[in-house]
Amino acid sequence: MNDLTQNMKLNHLSFPSADAAATAQFFEQYLGFTVSGTWEGSYILKRPGFDVVIDASSHDIPAWPTAFHAGFELPDFDAVCELYERFKADGVEMETEVFNNGRGSRFFCRAPGGVMFELNTRADAAPEYRDSFRN
Repeated sequence: MNDLTQNMKLNHLSFPSADAAATAQFFEQYLGFTVSGTWEGSYILKRPGFDVVIDASSHDIPAWPTAFHAGFELPDFDAVCELYERFKADGVEMETEVFNNGRGSRFFCRAPGGVMFELNTRADAAPEYRDSFRN
């Protein structure tokens, strides 16, 4: 890290979507974002600390690399399970069940438009991984 990047922060993430409105609604409904504006079919979403832009693409679902995803951390295992059950009941496309890989409990799902998400907690991570979570 150098002086130029020392104070750098995440500004935004941008995702293309064949159904930008449905993808933006997923971010609002499940991930706590608010829509702050639109332009040319794209949506600008806000959350404390960074923005997400859902770019309207052609009617083709973007081809994502297999493991590409965005991850969000929840406070504990119960929160992971609660959100998993809500997503499942609402018909969200689930990629996995809830599982623990040593680094904490998690599950993967897809938003409309194809973006994959990991929802996890590190609260139940194995002790050997906890040092890797520190800044």
